[in-house]
Order: sequence, then structure tokens, then C-alpha cells
Amino acid sequence: MELLHKSRWRALLLTILFLAAITGLAFFNQVDKPSLVSTEGRSFEKATVVRILQDNLQENGARIGDQSVLVKMDSGTQKDELVEANSPNGLLFGSVCRPGMHVIVIASTAGQVGIHTVYSLDRFWPIVLFIGIFLLLLCLIGGPKGIKSAAALIFTFICFLFLFFPMLLRGISPITAAVTVSFIVLTSTIWLIHGSNLKALAAILSAFGGILSAGLAAVLFGQAASLSGYNVPNIEALLFIGQSTPIDVGQLLFAGILFSSLGAVMDIAMDISSAAAELRRRSPDITQRELFDSSLNVGRDVMGTMASTLILAFFGGSLGIWVLDYVYNLPYLQLLNSNAIGIEIMQGLSGSFGVILTVPLAAACSAWLPKRLGK
Repeated sequence: MELLHKSRWRALLLTILFLAAITGLAFFNQVDKPSLVSTEGRSFEKATVVRILQDNLQENGARIGDQSVLVKMDSGTQKDELVEANSPNGLLFGSVCRPGMHVIVIASTAGQVGIHTVYSLDRFWPIVLFIGIFLLLLCLIGGPKGIKSAAALIFTFICFLFLFFPMLLRGISPITAAVTVSFIVLTSTIWLIHGSNLKALAAILSAFGGILSAGLAAVLFGQAASLSGYNVPNIEALLFIGQSTPIDVGQLLFAGILFSSLGAVMDIAMDISSAAAELRRRSPDITQRELFDSSLNVGRDVMGTMASTLILAFFGGSLGIWVLDYVYNLPYLQLLNSNAIGIEIMQGLSGSFGVILTVPLAAACSAWLPKRLGK
């Protein structure tokens, strides 16, 4: 009876905290977004291709010029109307239309003149379908922990959208915002999946230490190699945003490194903490020194593959740059001293520093944290 009473009070407390968090996020998101571009008279609408009025297919099979298509508007003020639209022949903009294809149309109005342009294929349902399959598999195969993992993943994106971005627009430093959000995400994720116990506490503390190590390594690397957030390829667009908002665009690169290494650092911290907790459970008489050494050995086994995972992730994300440099046969002095390659190396190594330093931190926390702190 007493246990049921405590459970009810715990559920009530969690409900109050959840409602308070929702209310706080709703208030925090009341930020003014500057109007960087004029969107008056322009909207993106769903449409269905009815007929190809003029194709751009040539006799040799190539497509030159634009298509002229008749589409039925499926949303907006012109819903159910048939309008003529232009479909550009581009890899990043437009689409090769066929009758029955669902597309996104840019509807632009200037006075009494309406212009419709096919923006892209409508990808809404494929994206929703694959996200749904991913979450379903995560829940089915992972069981109760899979469901908690799905909830933690959704919560992570909520933190990005409704906490991190508003913090930037409120003038908070990107690095400070990234550290704060990273701590909230890793604490909530580990607590939600593994509960409130000693191994969760050890994982949280060591993962946060690893994230700070990755950020510090990135800053030191950047200072030593004269690399900053102003050396990124899209700096012109970012500078325009920086002039119109309180966002310090120079720190966005380092904030991104924190988020990129967050998953790997959490993973290795939890692996070591779980192994240490199992050792403590199986061998209650194990000394703290023995537990530290055993945890360190487990971490060494995981560390190599986890560091490789981070570096390979950054390599895969910038594969286009590497292929271009390889095909053009650029000299190594040019490659090594280019901003793009230097930033990729900095990102991969900084995240790996965080993973490596998480190992002794997790081993130490698992071995020497008092048991009462995890209760």
C-alpha cells in the first residue's frame, strides 16, 4: 500500500514537472525572428501533375530546358484549381514531372499575376514512413528500453528545436547553449533509459566530462591551427544572419562539434558504467581499485572502435570534398592547409578526444562514487 502511494506521488510529481517544462518551453520560444527575406505573395503548396504540356526530353534522351506542366493544386487558396506551372531542369531545384506525380509548387503572386514553379517532388510521406518504420523497429526489437529510447530521441529533437535555437536568438553564446542542451539531453536520455541509479549517475558525469573535453580540444585545435567558425563554406549566409540577429556565428562550428560527439560519448560512458555495475553486482567484495582497472580495460576495448566511428562519420559526411580533392590530385600541402580539410580533421579528432577521455572518467566515477549517491 505504501509502495502504491509513493508511486502515485512520483507520477504526480513527474506530471507537474512535465507540464512546467512544456509551459517554460512555450514561453521561452516567444522570440522575434528577423525578416531576412521577403516572402510576401509566395507560398509552398502541394499539387498533383495532371498533364505534361511541353516536355524537355530530346531525341538523344537528354533533358534541356524546362517542362511546362498542368497541375491540380491540393492546398492553399487555389485548392482544386488547375494551373500551369514551370518545372526547371535542375539537380537541386525542380523535378522531372510525370502525370499523377505529387509535387511541391511555389505559388507566387505579383498583383493580379500568378506564377507557379515546381520546387520538388513531394517527399512528405516517404520521410514519415521511414521515420515510422525506424521508431517501430526500435520499439519492437528494443522492447521497453526501445520505447524509452524512442522517447529520448524525440525529446532530443524537441530540445534542439524549442530550446537550443531560441537560446541563440536570445543572444546566448552558441557554446554555452550547446553545453547546456547537451547536459539536459544526456541526463534525460540516460535517466529515462536506465533509471535513477549509480551506473546512470556515473555515466552522466563521465559523459558530460567527455563532452567538455571534446569542446576544449576543438577550441585549442582551432586556436593552434587558426581555424574558426568563420572558415566554413557557407560563411557568407551565416554572416548575414549574424548581422541581423544576436547569434555569434563564429561559435556555431564548435557548438556543432559538441552535438556531433554527444552520442558516441554517451554510448561509451554507459557501456563502461553498465559493465562496472555488473561487476559490482557479481562480485560485491571487489575493491575500488580493482573495479577501476576492470572498467578501464572494458573502456579500452570499446574506445578504439568508437573513435573510429566518429572519424568515419565525419569522413562520410564530407566525402564529396575528399573525392574532389583526390580526383584533382591536389598537392598535400594544399590539402593539409585548406580550411575545409582542416575543419574536418578538427571535428573528427576533437570528438575522438572526448571519447578517449570519457574512458578514465567513466572508470573513475563507476569505481569511486559512493553507492548512496545513486539511490
